[in-house]
This record gives sequence, C-alpha cells and structure tokens, in this order.
Amino acid sequence: MLYDCIKNIQALLYPPRCLLCGQAGEHGLDLCRGCRIDLPWQGHRCERCGAAMPGQGRVCGPCLRKPPPVSRSLIPFAYRAPLDGLILGMKFSDRLAAAALLGQLLARTARQEGVALPDALLPVPMHPHRLRERGYNQAHELARVIARELQLPVFPELARRVRHTTMQSRLDGRARRHNLRDAFDLGGQTLPSHVVIVDDVVTTGSTVNELAACLLRGGAERVDVWACARAR
Repeated sequence: MLYDCIKNIQALLYPPRCLLCGQAGEHGLDLCRGCRIDLPWQGHRCERCGAAMPGQGRVCGPCLRKPPPVSRSLIPFAYRAPLDGLILGMKFSDRLAAAALLGQLLARTARQEGVALPDALLPVPMHPHRLRERGYNQAHELARVIARELQLPVFPELARRVRHTTMQSRLDGRARRHNLRDAFDLGGQTLPSHVVIVDDVVTTGSTVNELAACLLRGGAERVDVWACARAR
C-alpha cells in the first residue's frame, strides 16, 4: 500500500517519459504505447529454456531430449533492437532507469502469465573483481525492481561467484559451459524451496543452468529463470 502511494506521488511529480523516443509514457512505465508495441516480444516460447518456438507445444525439442535443471523460464523478449539498446545502456552505461523499466516489464509479464511466485529472487552473482570494475550488478538492479513490484524477497547472498571467468559474450557454446565449471558456491547455507534466478540476457543458458544445478545440489527443490531477453 505504501509503495503504491509513493508510486502515485512520483507519477504526479515526475510523469513517465519514454526512454526510447522521449514521448509521454503510459501505465506508469517510461515507455510509450508505440514503442511498447515495437519491442521484440517473443510470443510463444519453450517453458523450460525460454526460446521462441513454433506451434503450441510447451517444451522445445532440445529440452525434451535433455531437460535442463531450470523448471520454468520467463523470458518475454528477443535480444534485438530496440531492446538491446536498453540492456546495453543498463549494463555498461549506468542507465539504471532502463533497469527500472525492464524490471517492471518482467514483473508485469509474470503477473499476466500467472507464473508461480518464488520464495526468493537470486540475481546472477558477479565476481567481486568485475563488480568493482562496473560498480553495480545489473541483475541485482533488475531483481530490486521485480521485488518491489511483486512483494518478493531478494537474497543475493544465496550464491557467490568464486571464479573470475572470461565474459560469456566472448565465448562459443562449448567454451561457455567449460568457463562456468565450479564458478558458483553456496557456502553451505539452507536454501529456500523455490528460487528464481534473475538475469538480463540468456544466450546458450550456460550461466543460469550452471547456477540452477548448483542450487538444486544445495537443497533447493525448484529453480526458475526470469530474464529480459533471449539471444540465440
């Protein structure tokens, strides 16, 4: 209730303004109707990995043949213009207004699709060296917004990145999987039953699958992924 009142006051004092075209935003988002329609929505997608798929099936062929450790992926967008500009600005140019918008879009998609809400949100951890270089973890910024919108707890301390790995975007699929081996540690703590991993972009799924497998070995019963975009 208090959060809703604060949002209403902020909307009166600072009306939403589209981050893509500068026109007036709508529905409390810094996004206008036209730009919202132009976003690269994925449409029908695999429930397990979040990749776009034809037809009305629930799970894609690769996930049927080799089920991933992730139970459900909520990834509403493809990694294409103009969404890629928002993500790159959030990730590398300190444009945290983009994180607020993308977090709101993820939270609203979760509501609309009626996905199971978790016991905890876990932003994909960054190694301390990279965190110092960038100054913030974009996945954590997304998780903060989602948590406020859906009244969920964020537990970034559930996992740590203990290996300073090469950036995944510079590697192919096989190298990505090898790069992340033993990259995460849970520290022996008791885990919530249902955890949602929050990330900005999923490409091959190597990062979220490695982290999900680590969480399941540590005692979590279900791990889902919520991310802004799928790049493949």
